[in-house]
Amino acid sequence: MGVALTLAAQWIVLRLLHVELAPHYEALLAGTGIFGAAFLLSWGAEVAQLDIPQALALAFLALVAVLPEYTVDIYFAWRAGQDPVYTAFATANMTGSNRLLIGVGWPAVVVTVWMTTRRRAIAIASDHGIELFYLLLATVYSLVLPFKATLSLWDAAALLTIFGFYAAAAARAHVVEPELEGVSAVIAGFGVGGRRITTIALFVVAGLTILMAAEPFAEGLLASGRRFGIEEFLLVQWLAPLASESPEFIIAVLFAIRGNAGAAMGTLISSKVNQWTLLIGMLPLAYGTSSGSLANPMHLDPRQVEEILLTTAQSLFAVVILADFSFSLLEGVVLFVLFGTQMVSTSPEFRYYYSFLYLVLAIAFVVMRPQLRQSLWLLLRGTQVRRGT
Repeated sequence: MGVALTLAAQWIVLRLLHVELAPHYEALLAGTGIFGAAFLLSWGAEVAQLDIPQALALAFLALVAVLPEYTVDIYFAWRAGQDPVYTAFATANMTGSNRLLIGVGWPAVVVTVWMTTRRRAIAIASDHGIELFYLLLATVYSLVLPFKATLSLWDAAALLTIFGFYAAAAARAHVVEPELEGVSAVIAGFGVGGRRITTIALFVVAGLTILMAAEPFAEGLLASGRRFGIEEFLLVQWLAPLASESPEFIIAVLFAIRGNAGAAMGTLISSKVNQWTLLIGMLPLAYGTSSGSLANPMHLDPRQVEEILLTTAQSLFAVVILADFSFSLLEGVVLFVLFGTQMVSTSPEFRYYYSFLYLVLAIAFVVMRPQLRQSLWLLLRGTQVRRGT
């Protein structure tokens, strides 16, 4: 634990001392800070499950882990209220982070399980129906966003309401005591008071590190990338989210390596719910506040409409895949291949083609797999949510 604390603390100290660094050194040191914070979050989340419902612990972990996304995106949305050019960057970062999460993060878990145990599928506990139900609600609502071509106060109200119900449902879920090992087991041995204080301290240090490191890490990467003449939209969409998503991926892979693949997927699904509800819902609020009126919507240009449609279609396909509470190696490979091949072209037609492909695959999975149809119907009825309460 000392190494992880040192990696996280060094960046906090550098920022408090206002040390000026070259962009590449800033990116390197901020990145190691985020790396250390990811381990602190992992241990804190495992121990926290002793005292609070697992679903709520994983939701809180995912919320802290995606703080870099929130910081960068809300900054862009705030600036967009004063300069419309920044609107594209807010949606670029949001769509990039969401597609990375499903296209890389989810497959990474099932591949890790296969490499360590040779199991070709992950069984997801029915308690995670809470996350899947609210992710499905948010995804269905988001289908209207490309047609409106705006992010408004009403969208914020709808998505934040979904997030509120999700958080409340997660808080009501029953407590499941995890099997702890390593650092987590040591912390659990501190006694009730000691472990709670230590857990809170881990979350505070990790959250502070991520908040302080996210922007300089992303900006350091951007400054380095601009030297090679790479388009800023693509840098914001892929490099910045890739940097700030690393804590979530590390935490999920660590869970999978330790034999807790269900918690690994739970962390990433919770993160997806947070990003697709709370994050998107906060963007028009930040934009409206900055522009002088919450009634002012963020207007989306054709490129942003295409990106949001593609991201929503991917989300719908992903929910359909997990509706039977199983995630196979083949399904993980399909998600990764579909994500990877999107990079072949940046033309609008290509993005619409992939959006259509995701939607067709989602329909095909439902039509061709009777058991999946039944599971999806139960999910739509909220049956799994009631089971988790």
